[in-house]
Amino acid sequence: MLTYNSQLKQLILPEYGRNVHQMVEHCMSLPDRDERNRCAHTIIAIMDNMFPENRVEADYKHKLWDHLAIMSEFELDIDYPYEIVRKDNLDSRPEPMDYHLEPIKYRHYGKIIERMIERAAQYPEGEERDTLVMLLANHMKKLIFQINKEDVEDAKIFKDLYYYSGGKIKLNVDTHSLHEFKEAPQQGGSKKKKKK
Repeated sequence: MLTYNSQLKQLILPEYGRNVHQMVEHCMSLPDRDERNRCAHTIIAIMDNMFPENRVEADYKHKLWDHLAIMSEFELDIDYPYEIVRKDNLDSRPEPMDYHLEPIKYRHYGKIIERMIERAAQYPEGEERDTLVMLLANHMKKLIFQINKEDVEDAKIFKDLYYYSGGKIKLNVDTHSLHEFKEAPQQGGSKKKKKK
């Protein structure tokens, strides 16, 4: 009668396959410690050859020894060359992070633009502030253009700047103009007519 994998013991680390798990079980059954050590090193070499692309990772060998300990359910008594992961650390979860969510006035601009406008409003009057404000205004127009492909009016951007800055940044459509943004042409396959 055939034995199906679904009838066998479930694999702890299925990426290594049933043969490696059986090697680990054989290694655990060996009575001599030196022989178990040699067997464990052979198993690690086989595991290493299974995924050669992972060798570039930091502590790759250490990870293999951890996997060996996990597959043996931490019952393999050998001299590990690294300090292996502890069984109680496998199921531990990090503490949940507390996210500080702040309300955003206009979501299409984002919180960073809000903060940048606040900082620009604190700058003293002068050429540096004017340059920064124009850069911000052009970026705001680009952000709106990404959502709304229709023509975005400069007056709308200037109104939003005035609102964000609490009235400290005031630009006029008559004296200031922003860049014009256009949608990039779509690259499509050129259809050539067949010669007859």
